[in-house]
Amino acid sequence: MPHHPSPPPAAVLRALPPGEQPLSAAARAFNLQLTRVDKLKAQLDELDALGQAHRVELHRWVAPLQQRQRQRMRELALWLAECLQGKTLSRLQQATATEALCRLAQTLAEEGDRAMAALHDQHSPQTLAQKKQAAADALRERLEQVLGEPLADASEDASMEELLRAGMARLRESQDEEQARRQAKAKARKARQKPGAEQTQAQVQQADAETQLRTLFRQLASALHPDRETDAQERLRKTALMSEANAAYGRKDLVTLMQIQLRAELADPAAVSRLADDRLAALTLLLKQQVAGLERERAARQQRLAGEFDLPPGQVANPNTLKQHLLAQVAALESAVAQTEQDLERVQEPAGLKRWLNQQRETPGRVRADRDPDDYF
Repeated sequence: MPHHPSPPPAAVLRALPPGEQPLSAAARAFNLQLTRVDKLKAQLDELDALGQAHRVELHRWVAPLQQRQRQRMRELALWLAECLQGKTLSRLQQATATEALCRLAQTLAEEGDRAMAALHDQHSPQTLAQKKQAAADALRERLEQVLGEPLADASEDASMEELLRAGMARLRESQDEEQARRQAKAKARKARQKPGAEQTQAQVQQADAETQLRTLFRQLASALHPDRETDAQERLRKTALMSEANAAYGRKDLVTLMQIQLRAELADPAAVSRLADDRLAALTLLLKQQVAGLERERAARQQRLAGEFDLPPGQVANPNTLKQHLLAQVAALESAVAQTEQDLERVQEPAGLKRWLNQQRETPGRVRADRDPDDYF
């Protein structure tokens, strides 16, 4: 039997006009929120598809350039190590070559190249482990200054990642404690105030909305309970629907619960159109809350994509920003590869090597053997 996808929520659940009469204001508000739910869910699907497509593009364009750059850097580091074994370089040139070698080897070692880690430690006055420990100590000091207390959840030999996790966890805990204090004060003030008519009406409507949501879920739970089904296939179907209903009720997803009700043939599709305006208003309140949750989820996914793909601060992940950032990444990598290949060609001639080392000394920003703790953020 062919599979027919369910129609979108706005098409399935909207309130229809009663005969020739126009829709009431409550019905129009209900339909509007359904449309917003439908649109936001589509946007979430688009964000997921965008992330998958961009990962493919990164693998296609960026990964080969990164691999090529790593290989050229490795060749350059090994050539510098070979040059350091000779006697043609002055003491100053040897120091500059060692610094450049350590910078290259450290970068590659941090990407998992064990041979480069060994090469770094062979030539550097500080091993990679010592550098990481120094950076971790500096990070711990900064975190403890921000928190105003010792970072007790992290051991003395904790890594940068462990320190960051512990620090962020303690910071969130402090923020949660502060928020809880503010909420408690606000609740106490609210308790001392006599609620107005508008606030009372809102409380009644919220209670009515939650009652309707709970009633709908209980009806589904009663009708879909798999233990009451004797047919094995039908039991599997009801188990899947019940699991979906449980998850939807947990996140107060009215749309999904109503869709399950229709899919299980437990409700008349036109039943919503016959609801009184006060019940529609209560359901609309639930939909508004669902819309707010979906908007938060959309913002969170955009933020995750922006972080995953290293977008500049303040940029939102969308097809245009991701494409422009990819083009910039490719251009930067192509430039870096060309520069490294040019450096590699130059250092293979004795005169070219010395000129290259002199240039490294004149522009020290290009060569850094040691890292500041900020480099690890």
